[in-house]
Amino acid sequence: MMRNRLFILATASFFNILCLMACAQEHAANEKKLSIANSIAQTTILLNNQDGIIPLKSLEKKNIASVSLGFSYSLIFDSLANKYDQVTPFSATMYKDSVNLNNLEDDLKYYNTVLISIDDQNSNNAKYINFINSISKTKKVIVSLFGNGTALKSFDLLQSPIIWTAQNTADAAAIVPQYIFGGIAAENKLTKAFSAKYTVGSGFTTTKTRLKYTVPEDAGVNSNSLKEIDAIAAETIREKAAPGLVVLVAKDGKVIFNKAYGTHTYDGNLPDKVTDIFDLASVTKVTATTPSVMRLFEEGKLKLDTNIGAYIPKARTTPMNNINVREVMLHQAGFIPYIPFHNYVKTGDYSVDSTAAFPTKVADGYYIKKDFFKDFMWPKMLNSPIKTRGQYVYSDISMYVMKDIVEHISEEPLNQYTYENFYKPLGMQTAGFLPRNRFSRDQIIPTEQDTYFRKTLLVGYVHDQGAALAGGISGHAGLFSSANDLAIIYQMLLNRGTYGGTQYFKPETVDMFTSKQSNVSRRGLGFDRWDPDSTKHYPSNLASPQTYGHTGYTGTCVWVDPSRGLVYVFLSNRVNPGVSEKLGNLKIRGRIQDVINKAIDESKK
Repeated sequence: MMRNRLFILATASFFNILCLMACAQEHAANEKKLSIANSIAQTTILLNNQDGIIPLKSLEKKNIASVSLGFSYSLIFDSLANKYDQVTPFSATMYKDSVNLNNLEDDLKYYNTVLISIDDQNSNNAKYINFINSISKTKKVIVSLFGNGTALKSFDLLQSPIIWTAQNTADAAAIVPQYIFGGIAAENKLTKAFSAKYTVGSGFTTTKTRLKYTVPEDAGVNSNSLKEIDAIAAETIREKAAPGLVVLVAKDGKVIFNKAYGTHTYDGNLPDKVTDIFDLASVTKVTATTPSVMRLFEEGKLKLDTNIGAYIPKARTTPMNNINVREVMLHQAGFIPYIPFHNYVKTGDYSVDSTAAFPTKVADGYYIKKDFFKDFMWPKMLNSPIKTRGQYVYSDISMYVMKDIVEHISEEPLNQYTYENFYKPLGMQTAGFLPRNRFSRDQIIPTEQDTYFRKTLLVGYVHDQGAALAGGISGHAGLFSSANDLAIIYQMLLNRGTYGGTQYFKPETVDMFTSKQSNVSRRGLGFDRWDPDSTKHYPSNLASPQTYGHTGYTGTCVWVDPSRGLVYVFLSNRVNPGVSEKLGNLKIRGRIQDVINKAIDESKK
């Protein structure tokens, strides 16, 4: 319980420090902030990195703890570290009655990587030094030392990496974790000797491998040019286009804006936070299903010009059999757009309680009967008429089909495959299906007050009715995520397949799937794209022809613009309390995108 409280406090502190960073909008103040950050970075030195532990790699193999040994700004340090991967906080003050820290070391038994933050004043504490020396024998330890360099003498016997900065401030606490995870590259060496081990010229260099969290000015963008985002967000809430929203902007691998607006619901007082988790709706198609297809395609296990029946045995006696995968990914297979499965649910098909006969949870107090998807929904889709083959007709059925193909080839459920291959190794902590199994209700943004199907406020259960009846895991909807997690995976795509020192895709695979691949539409393979029809201004007036991404019915979108080095994430719950078209009619998502586009373009002049 104490750790949970610490984490909540850490999250709040992190939001505050980021408001001084990525969501600040005063140019002069941010230039000063950047100057301070640069001065810290110029004197931060990485030592003992002979084994190349920093920046951290292979996060899927790490269970990370952060231990404060009397460090005053540990909440900020921990919260920043949590942007990269799940980091569990511990503090020596919780063990202050102990003669030694054996109990703390015992509590760290499940962690293989330990981040230790300590300042120069506490480096003379024999109990702390003994603890560091002891735990470094069995675990990967990284020491972050803040303050006077003379404290380095206490670590002459330590072989583990040390990141030392002469600053002992909140700003330094927000910067040092970025070295650990590769958000900032280490470049400096000691200019003064502090001991026989830490001599002039000591220091290791690294490369930047992950997102950096900073101010717009660090990417050459004037914060004042982004002020209109606040005005458009206020309009969104005032006009009841959505009760709340989160906007994130990453430019050149730097998160320069990340801000939450409004509340979870119009009649509630729970404010939206940048860490909140949203129902992504159709953004699922390009954040779960399409990357899975890309991986299997790259491995030679999935062929785009092979027919559906080759992968799905049940499809061989249906109209789908001879349609190829490429047509499905381009929405040119001829499928009807969707089937309103909830209209087919009869009394006796569902129950208010979970039993062996009704095992699939659709929402609170709503369980569908066993094999409803397998026996009714799936056959109905497989046998649906093929009416428009060769034409572009956007269809959710396409991604039901691709999910099944992915699962047949990978021999894993889609939620498990995406977690193991992408979300966990990338450090994405919130992204995934069925969030109520992993997160508190208060961290998840509600969608619709469903008065016609599930008769409840939907919180953490997918809004899409078909995906809900399928158990919450589908190829077209069902994924939930925070803005930061989306920034991570789309930065990987903007990097053409590489992130955190790992190659997830070959550059040519990313280029192929995200570029225009259809003769009859603007689409890539799975990905939506900029529309060449200038009358549509899609996705925004100033979007470049290179822009790719996707929108979601619940009021979400992610767009990547390689020409501007841009990842733009917009998350809202425009379907709360009921479905409204105002977000689209007011062009909220596109207008915010153009504020960003204009600010970036102005910075180039």
